[in-house]
Parts: sequence; C-alpha cells; structure tokens
Amino acid sequence: MEIRGPVLLPAHREDVELHTLDGLTLVGELATPIEHAPVATLVTLHPLPTAGGFMDSHILRKAAARLPALADLAVLRFNTRGTTSPRGTSEGAFDGGGAEAFDVAAAMEFVQDRGLPHPWLVGWSFGTELALKYGRDHPVDGIVLLSPPLHRTTETEIAAWAGEPCAVVVLVPEFDDYLRPDEARRRFAPIEHATLIPVEGGRHLWVGETQTRRVLTEIVAAVNPDALPLPTEWNQD
Repeated sequence: MEIRGPVLLPAHREDVELHTLDGLTLVGELATPIEHAPVATLVTLHPLPTAGGFMDSHILRKAAARLPALADLAVLRFNTRGTTSPRGTSEGAFDGGGAEAFDVAAAMEFVQDRGLPHPWLVGWSFGTELALKYGRDHPVDGIVLLSPPLHRTTETEIAAWAGEPCAVVVLVPEFDDYLRPDEARRRFAPIEHATLIPVEGGRHLWVGETQTRRVLTEIVAAVNPDALPLPTEWNQD
C-alpha cells in the first residue's frame, strides 16, 4: 500500500482533554506507536483558526497518521481555545496569540504528566508564533517552524532563542505568501544555531504529497534521524 493522502497507519489513538490554568478545557488527540514506547514527542500547534486552521490541518493530521508507525514518535494534536474540528470545540475564544500561552502550557503539562519523552514543538503558520513566543517557557528539545509568517513575533522574542540550548529548525517555502527564504534568513539571523531550510517549490500550505513528504521528512530528520528514510509503502501483513 502506498503511503499518501489520508492513509492511516497503525497507532494507539486516544481522545484527550487539556486543562488550562485559566479554566478552559481543550480537546485533542494523542497518537503513539503500538509496539513500544515513543522515542520522542511532537506537540503540534496548528495554523490560524480564524483562517481555517485546526488540529486536523493536513500536515499535522498526516504527521499523526504516519509518524507513530514510521518514526516511533508520539504526536499530540489539539484545538487551541475557541477552535472547532471533528474532534470537538475547545472552550474559550481566540485571543490572537495572547491567552494561547495557557494552551501551550496545558499541552506541555499533559506531556509531562504522561511521561512522554523528548518533546518538540511543531508549529505551522500561526502555530510558529506560539512556539516562538512561549516555547522557551517549557522544557523542549527543540522547535520546528513550518511556514513562519512572523506577524505576531517580535524581534526581541526571536533573538531570545539565541541563548537557548534547544534546536531551532525553520522550513521556509520558496513561494510563501508571507515570509520567503531571503527575508527569513535576515529575520532569524540572531539565532546563530538555527537551521533554516528553504524548500524549493514550496508554498505556505504545503499542498500535495510531494510537499507533505518533504515536511514530514524534515521533522523526522530533526527529531529522530535514525528513522530515515521514511518509507513510501506500507506492508499490511
């Protein structure tokens, strides 16, 4: 069976709830490998909910569908406050990246309570803003930023990562709608240890199987490189 599109590979999948310090309940899903404990954990942060972003935005959904089986990773997805998906609606209201600090904290508390290993924040678009703003408040091995627009992140918040020991991996599409590789190199220059990956032919929404595979490969290259190359076929036996 070719691994593409909506293919769902074997994993333990559990509907979960996250509880924020300001009293909200957020809905989500945890996917983990079937045969053994995960080697690392992806805490995913979805694109802008007012533009249709949610926990099922396709790159995050495909990460949860494939990477527990292909790369031994746990994948936590959740709807930030006020966001709706087929899983349900998280309580509260969108706050433009402000009160969403509580949402990130709730996710990291869940990871800690479950004993999930080596957490990485994986943000896409608006989710990259949350990772940059609040990731330093939590014990993470690194952050992976997909299509960062840098609309809500200040220069000071970016520069603060220069003193952090954790990895910073930035995927910038060649034809991004908001931030393209040359400008991204300038904006992320204060983080000397950041790895900036320009993706030829890439676009902000990473549409198509070729772009999906590229993004998932770069995530795994950062988090569990021993799992590469990712297979494109799955033996169902």
